[in-house]
Amino acid sequence: MKTLSFFRLVVSVGLCLAVGAIGSLATTPKIPTWYAGLVKPAWTPPDAVFPVAWTTLYVLMAVALWRLWQLHGPSPARRLAVALFFLQLALNALWSPVFFGLEAPGAALAVIILLIGAVVATIWASSRVDTIAAWLLAPYLLWLGYATALNAAIVAMN
Repeated sequence: MKTLSFFRLVVSVGLCLAVGAIGSLATTPKIPTWYAGLVKPAWTPPDAVFPVAWTTLYVLMAVALWRLWQLHGPSPARRLAVALFFLQLALNALWSPVFFGLEAPGAALAVIILLIGAVVATIWASSRVDTIAAWLLAPYLLWLGYATALNAAIVAMN
């Protein structure tokens, strides 16, 4: 792998994992306290599932970003896909501080609904540039659907 390509991969992975780390700063202290006290549906996964799932998803997201950045020359389609990627990443970074930090599941539900829209738009735009990059985001979209249902159930039950 060429040096520039490797650098772009490291930056992409680092950026996505940094978003996850920022989210965990808001999340981790609230799990044994506030989150533990919430009524949750029976289909809530064990707490240990979340960091494994999210780390995997952040790595897939990073590879998608890298593919858009490294494998394709500048174009309006690539700029749109990357801009939408950063929009969804910003919304992703916002969700944990809203849900856990502010202890506001209702507001977090609004954020995650916007996030799903941004991810759908990112997949659509990415598919016009790099089909593999778009497919790398599909598991993320599926997980967000599940997370949205869980978020909505927590709002309804509390």
